[in-house]
Amino acid sequence: MIHGSPTPLPAGGRNATSVAFGLVCDSGTLSVLDQALRAAHPQGARHEAAPLADAALGARLARLWAHGLLSRQPHPDERLRYAYRPTRRGESLRPFLVALEAWESRWGAGRPDPPLTSFCACRPCGEPTLVCRACEQSTASSHEVRSVIGPSGGGWRSIPPPPPRLRGAPPPLTRYGHFPEAVKVIGDRWSAVLVGAAFLGPGRLEQFQQCLGNPSALSTDRLRALRALGILEREGSSWTLTVKGRALFPALMLLVDWGQRWYEAPEGPALLSVHRSCGQPFAPRLVCGTCGGNPAQQASTTEGSDLSALAAPHRLTAAGAMRN
Repeated sequence: MIHGSPTPLPAGGRNATSVAFGLVCDSGTLSVLDQALRAAHPQGARHEAAPLADAALGARLARLWAHGLLSRQPHPDERLRYAYRPTRRGESLRPFLVALEAWESRWGAGRPDPPLTSFCACRPCGEPTLVCRACEQSTASSHEVRSVIGPSGGGWRSIPPPPPRLRGAPPPLTRYGHFPEAVKVIGDRWSAVLVGAAFLGPGRLEQFQQCLGNPSALSTDRLRALRALGILEREGSSWTLTVKGRALFPALMLLVDWGQRWYEAPEGPALLSVHRSCGQPFAPRLVCGTCGGNPAQQASTTEGSDLSALAAPHRLTAAGAMRN
């Protein structure tokens, strides 16, 4: 398992953003990532955030381990359990979750306690702000960044792959304590991709269907749900982002950036972005709006450090594989 190096993708296959959205944009997976980065133990805090059944929790832990976001080893105290910890790849998703948390505090249920920003230098941490890594200017708005489809983007290659069959259904979306509003949008891969596509410009239903390659009924259902949530609005025959929807730009841009750093298509990136102010390729970075520090700084800078273990009840075979 390689945790510190980008994963090469096959030529002509799905691109980096497709893999990232397909992996992360699942309500149960978001809950597991949130708990892992808060160093929370599933047997305790999981019922506060998202009460996943053991089968659902185990399936998502196994998938995150397979993609290198979590490391695992036999639990030191319980022979039939694994202990999970975020790897460098998993930790690098923290800025995305911090941005999602900031959106939730503005548009959803308020700021969770404790916040993921608790490791920022200033106390309390200021509002997380997205900046251009090249010039350090604030780029909180999508109008400040010009994005176009890259050499590996577009068509079916940008469609998130269907997730593996995850045993055990996640709880209703209204029961996610940390991101109850955000998970209704980002916790569904089709909804997340629709919002991402809307940042490239207003679109008709037919254009979204072509972009996603999904049935019209599915597109219509997601668009109506996003309108009901106040994320999209209809202007004539086109769908556009509302102010609430546009506020998701930092989180989605950080997720795209994470995907393109950790998954590499041989043809190049799926999305090419340029910061309009400085003219440089746009690489997002999250800073504290008060002190300019890193609001997504992890608790420990060393992979494999003494974080609270995430444990799941899976039996170990003689070969060390997981058996449910």
